[in-house]
This record gives sequence, C-alpha cells and structure tokens, in this order.
Amino acid sequence: MIKISNSVSLQDNEIEWQFIRASGAGGQHVNKVSTAAQIIFDINASSLPDFYKQALLKRADHRITKSGKIIIKCQQSRSQDFNRQTALEQFIELVSSVAIMQKRRVATKPTKGSQRRRVDAKKQKGATKALRRNKSDY
Repeated sequence: MIKISNSVSLQDNEIEWQFIRASGAGGQHVNKVSTAAQIIFDINASSLPDFYKQALLKRADHRITKSGKIIIKCQQSRSQDFNRQTALEQFIELVSSVAIMQKRRVATKPTKGSQRRRVDAKKQKGATKALRRNKSDY
C-alpha cells in the first residue's frame, strides 16, 4: 500500500516500475547497469477519488502526459534502490499536492500613510527633475 494521505492510499500494483539505464556521464557502470527508476501511473485507471483525478488532469506539469499518465524518472544516484525511493517520494508529493487548497486572496486597500508617502516621493522626484530644467540663464 502506498499512502498518499490519511484517507487516500493506492495499491502497489497500480504503479508500473521500469528500471532503465541512466543517461549522462558515468563510464562503464552507466553502460551496463539499469539504475534509473521510472514510475508510470495511469490516472484514469487508478482507484484515486474523482477529485484527485480531475485536479491532476487539470494540472500543468511536465510529468503528466496528455493521455493522463504520470511519468516520473529518477536517476540522481548510482543506486537503483535510492532512485526508486526518490521517485516514489516525488510521486507521492505530486499526488498529495492537489489536495492542498490555496487560501483565497483578500484584496486590501493601501493605508493612508502609504498613499501619502507615495505622493510625497513622486513630488520629490518631480522637484529634482524640475531643477535639472531651464539652465539657460548661465
């Protein structure tokens, strides 16, 4: 069982694991060992609640394909086990992030003091620029 939140969890068989060769430098070790871990998760075919499914499909994230699959690739370490744990943590973080509701922004007005300071600063700038003009008297 993969625990997403207190009320939501997934079966292990809903996530497809692939272990592939990592790209980049590393010499012979990279060329012969499949250490990079890749998670493939189908959102539509999962047992997630509908709220999670809809929020994930609406999300603009490069790890979510147009066909509704989450693909997370991790190749940070030379250890396959560490890459697997890191990819799973990223997956859980992505899925659980849609449940967090952002606070509604409450529009506020600027204070009288801040308005006065702004106007005073503008007047000061204008006075400074006015001093630069009309130096033809010399």
